[in-house]
Amino acid sequence: MIHHRVICNAKIESVFLGYEDHQILTAYLHLSFSGCKQGFGGYALDAWDVAKGKRVPDQSLGTFICGVMIAAGVEKWDDLKGKFVRVDCDNSISCAAKIHGIGHIIDDLWFYPEKEFALNQSMEAKEPIPFRQGEVVK
Repeated sequence: MIHHRVICNAKIESVFLGYEDHQILTAYLHLSFSGCKQGFGGYALDAWDVAKGKRVPDQSLGTFICGVMIAAGVEKWDDLKGKFVRVDCDNSISCAAKIHGIGHIIDDLWFYPEKEFALNQSMEAKEPIPFRQGEVVK
């Protein structure tokens, strides 16, 4: 089945940043749009640290929090509630259409978590560039 994507306006009704089941750190925006209410987020923003024997926040936490705040045009997480954003989602007859990203209500600023997380992983996988004192790094 082919899903067409649509962009529509949404209101952020509430936000969540905390631990879900199994103590996994996550964040959600609870959005209201097109007669539906739906969450955006739910990604694991931490990872298991073998040495510490517990889950610890990783780079995805900063990526998600900053990406959401920039796309919504706020400087504090607490200011998200009541803000309007655009959502890029699958056009579906149900209220369970996947939200791929959120964007600023006026400016062309978008946040697509899965793309950002993949970019972070590819950056981490690269070998560090050897550096010798006196070299100019380009």
